[in-house]
Amino acid sequence: MSEVKLNLDARGRGAFVVEEEGKKVGEMVVGVSETALTVYHTEVNPEMEGKGLAKAMLDEMVTYARSKELQVVPLCEYVQVQFKKRPDDYEDIWRK
Repeated sequence: MSEVKLNLDARGRGAFVVEEEGKKVGEMVVGVSETALTVYHTEVNPEMEGKGLAKAMLDEMVTYARSKELQVVPLCEYVQVQFKKRPDDYEDIWRK
């Protein structure tokens, strides 16, 4: 599995990114403030779908949010669906 990396600018805007052979194949666009992590969009290149990359980015985002004690605002449809499927898994970080 490819490694997920977080790239943030000085304003807290950026993405969790998955690269394979130096090429970006997936990203989860986020904004981070002092209290919240907003997820705007998740996308995986079509040729890489079905390999668990979106889930890997979700897991990394959740780990990051918990480590920084941030509440997650899931504006992204993918993240909303995952949170709704398993609300107990995300209750501690989900800002509804």
